[in-house]
Amino acid sequence: MSASVSEAPEAPEAKPSSRIPKVPFWVQIIAGLVLGALLGWIARSQDVSWLKETLGQVGDIFVQLLKLAVAPLVFFAILVSITNLRKVNNAARLASRTLLWFMITSLIAVAIGLAIGLITNPGSGTGLTPQDGKLPKREGSWIDFLTGIVPTDVITPFTELNVLQIVFMAAVAGIAALKLGDRAKPILALSESVLELLQKALWWVIRLAPIGTVGLIGFAIADYGWDLIGKYATFTADVYVGCAIVLFGVYPLLLATVAKISPLHFFKGAWPAIQLAFVSRSSVGTMPLTQKVTERLGVPKEYASFAVPFGATT
Repeated sequence: MSASVSEAPEAPEAKPSSRIPKVPFWVQIIAGLVLGALLGWIARSQDVSWLKETLGQVGDIFVQLLKLAVAPLVFFAILVSITNLRKVNNAARLASRTLLWFMITSLIAVAIGLAIGLITNPGSGTGLTPQDGKLPKREGSWIDFLTGIVPTDVITPFTELNVLQIVFMAAVAGIAALKLGDRAKPILALSESVLELLQKALWWVIRLAPIGTVGLIGFAIADYGWDLIGKYATFTADVYVGCAIVLFGVYPLLLATVAKISPLHFFKGAWPAIQLAFVSRSSVGTMPLTQKVTERLGVPKEYASFAVPFGATT
């Protein structure tokens, strides 16, 4: 008796995918830089006034959109981060230690920036001297600085984008909400929803960054030319060198000695947020991804929801 073998049905023929491959965001940014430089050179060398004006308008609109989102986003991010302390054990101790570390790392970064500036003197090629600058409109003491943090009304800090005053108001509102307890739940729910809405809107703006880059770089080259931009090459290099020292020098040292965490493990987990922040130039816009990788690295969600927004905005 012969065994009959049934033939397997033929697999359908694979159709070529018509989907356009997605271009990485960092490639879009670089393409924006190259295209902006090319258009700016054309506008300057050929004296194309309409192209220069168009590049300027594109860049201005992009910057205005960013500024539009910053003030309310800072306010609600700080407010929500402070109120999230209600979910954390030993909240006061953790909050004070977090702020202390923010101050320590900021001090280290400032010291590195000053040292690099003193060593390289990035303004030497510009031909500018301190006498070419304008005196500040106002001068004052540390007391004047501290009293200046307290706004005279609730509207002006948002219209003038005074971030310190916005942070102060958000901190006061967050502490008041903590004191109110359950009675503040409706306000907290609304604040969290508004924060998510603002983050989504800001992400849409960040997705326009390649176009904004075309306008900003193009107008700069069309208006100032390569000569002036070349004079600031040292300053640009200083910024990247300083960031590299902090990122690959200071952070690994603190991770290994204080946190007792492998720097390689940290960078492996944090790299998606670091990469997005680098190409988008927005710590606030990267905030949702930062929170995800922070939790993935083992930080409790309750604490991360306080530290990440506070750090990203301050």
